[in-house]
Amino acid sequence: MIITKLGRRMFPHCKVNLSGLIPCAKYVLLVDMIPEDGFRYKVRYKKWEVAGKAEPQPPCRTYLHPDSPAPGSHWMKQSISFLKLKLTNNTLDQHGHIILHSMHRYHPRFNIMQADDLFSVRWSVFQTFTFPETSFTAVTAYQNTKITKLKIDHNPFAKGFRDEGTNKKRWVLAERENSARTDSPAEAETRDLYNTEQLVPTPASYQPYR
Repeated sequence: MIITKLGRRMFPHCKVNLSGLIPCAKYVLLVDMIPEDGFRYKVRYKKWEVAGKAEPQPPCRTYLHPDSPAPGSHWMKQSISFLKLKLTNNTLDQHGHIILHSMHRYHPRFNIMQADDLFSVRWSVFQTFTFPETSFTAVTAYQNTKITKLKIDHNPFAKGFRDEGTNKKRWVLAERENSARTDSPAEAETRDLYNTEQLVPTPASYQPYR
């Protein structure tokens, strides 16, 4: 999963379905990211392998679903999307994005709390849910060209990469960026800025996918 200094939306993004809630009671839905283990990873010979001990984790942040709080009937009537959740590797982020370390593995944790308002959340009884299939490795550039192509083919915000002509050069640059390597923190930061400024299409009809 790509992370950048400015914050990047997850793709594919998380969707969940809820059941068993009290229809008239209000609930708050939160998401945070939990480390899969205590290691840092790197790609070697096109395979992931442990590269050492994990970096100290930044302060835990949670993403509050914008519909919170809402009645149980609201949460249960359709799938709940977390399209607007953004990931960043900027430890000084001031925008409330979830902060992760590149080359570390995580999975989202969904927290459901019965609360009439946000002020009473801390005293509320809550349940948490995780799903093994949602685990991912945070990176500043994809380490596999097949993953790059798969995401471009299915990401509705990546139309600029699929166009012919002027965008062909972008595809070549993206392929180069996704060659397997392990960067120093300075190199990773430089590539972060490069990806954000050079490779993200910005059609006038919608906001860039980040």
